Amino acid sequence: MNKFVKSLLALGVTSALSVSLISQVSAATYQIVDQGEVSEAKYTYAQSQNSSGDMAISAESLYNFPVQFDYLDGDDFDAIEIYAANTHLTVNALDDIEDSASLRTGNPTANDLSWVIRWLQSSSPATNAEYQKIGDTISIARVNSTNTNVGVWDVNFDGTDTLTRSTVDIVSGITDDGTVYGAATAPYLPVETVDASDDAEYVYWLREHGMRGFYSNSVGSEIFEITPWEIEHIGGNSAITDVNDSDTAVGFSSYKVAQTFEDRLSNTSTGCEDEDILANSVIYAACVSENEMSSSFAVYHNMAFKTTLSPSGSPVLEELGLLVTPHEDDERIYSSYALAVNNQGVAVGYADGFDDETVTSPAVDESRRFQYAVVYKNGDVIDLSGEHDSSEKGSSIAYDINDTGIAVGHITKAVEGAGVNKFFYVDTNVEESQIEMITPDDFFNGSDSTARAINNSGLIVGEGEVETHNESSANPRRTAAFVYNMNDKIFSNLNELIACDLRDSYDIFEARGITDDGMISATAVIKVERRDSKGELMLDSTGTPLTEDVVRAISLEPIPDDGEVCSAEQEGKVERQGASMSMNSIWLFMVLIGLRRKFFN
Repeated sequence: MNKFVKSLLALGVTSALSVSLISQVSAATYQIVDQGEVSEAKYTYAQSQNSSGDMAISAESLYNFPVQFDYLDGDDFDAIEIYAANTHLTVNALDDIEDSASLRTGNPTANDLSWVIRWLQSSSPATNAEYQKIGDTISIARVNSTNTNVGVWDVNFDGTDTLTRSTVDIVSGITDDGTVYGAATAPYLPVETVDASDDAEYVYWLREHGMRGFYSNSVGSEIFEITPWEIEHIGGNSAITDVNDSDTAVGFSSYKVAQTFEDRLSNTSTGCEDEDILANSVIYAACVSENEMSSSFAVYHNMAFKTTLSPSGSPVLEELGLLVTPHEDDERIYSSYALAVNNQGVAVGYADGFDDETVTSPAVDESRRFQYAVVYKNGDVIDLSGEHDSSEKGSSIAYDINDTGIAVGHITKAVEGAGVNKFFYVDTNVEESQIEMITPDDFFNGSDSTARAINNSGLIVGEGEVETHNESSANPRRTAAFVYNMNDKIFSNLNELIACDLRDSYDIFEARGITDDGMISATAVIKVERRDSKGELMLDSTGTPLTEDVVRAISLEPIPDDGEVCSAEQEGKVERQGASMSMNSIWLFMVLIGLRRKFFN
């Protein structure tokens, strides 16, 4: 069962990363198939794989990012140098600007290139349409052990063979017949215009649309688009999140512009309806783009859909509906999302709902705080969370459903006075009044845990926290991937189920998919030789390669239990030294790229 994930996202790394703590001695029952490095990027993340072991992979932190230095002026370089001077002491593995003269001629050192990229991603340039945009996320389809970059809609800069790398491309899955699918953005390209109000020339970086669903029957050679229902202002958004064996796809699409965004555009002080702005289509588009980039509000209402993927494109989207029908004067956003579909065509996901689940005639300001796990079945949107009790539980999401109708995900519950996410499974076949989320024991009582996928044998995979401390955002708890067997109620840390000699080399911190053959799509932290922003090896003063921790897509394949007993050191109780990535940074990636994780996590 496949899930749409990852968003969105910039990574750094500290010594907080270490091999997950092992709670018991276990023999190896899985072998690791390392999906290998990607030449274009430092980090790779497993999304899901098909029955042949072909895998959908996200790659991030691209080498040799194509900064367009011709569009930067002296003031910009001054700002970059000030930014580096003020922050370099807090950034691991980067020094202050090394060669200002070379930087200003567009030939920076790797260290200085990193600062330009960081500055472009900082708040002011990132929300200003006059600056180049960085996507820094690509999709890889690994088929027959060969990686193919699914370029989707990125293009080369005019007159060059250099891709813009301004898109966010997320391939969320690959079917048994080789169809890849997911969502991607259009590239930001420089557009020149003259402002009649001051007769000055301007360059704005604009794109045709934001995130849109796609699929390809040819591993990216030909791309078919999911055109959203609503495209006003910034082109709408959509995504394909899962496809079953019959080519039935589910996802979501924008269907209405949010009133808060409309109000923002028409605001007399910050909006875009000034006559001088309206008179120039490029300037108006830049104004709308800047409002979208800087807004803390969503631009659209989204609705879950189902469709059949056609080999010739142009699929027809079927609305799956909302969980609630708001008052006609209620201008708040109401959305629904489908994240997975089984071979019976039953889909699951989540949707906005009211605090009181029994309301049939809501007030214009009906109380609502959470989104709830739902199943889309027989034309109905059914709440899976049962009775809403704000003192006991909050939001929930269903990430997957198997062919027997068992859905999995997580729900926020009150644990010792704090809200904690707990993984669940639930039978969607029973009458609505009989639906009950089961939340098995996980790593410990206060551990956040999430179930990402389930196969037809009742094996559930996901991840959960393995530390009882470090609850701050600056130093979040470490996580470990798990597998839970519904049949015998056994919960296992996947780090305990690999060979002894690998337990201090691979820290498996999340699992995103599992096939009916038991192959698990996972991501682990491993130590490799360090590369700079240009992809070159970094050496110490003796010429020895430096090392760093990176995240790597892996597959876990079931093997017979060999009865091997590991030593304490092999069990991974000794923390790794010299790590260069914080778990907080991993979460930043997985909180996908602004809208990314908001929609997909």
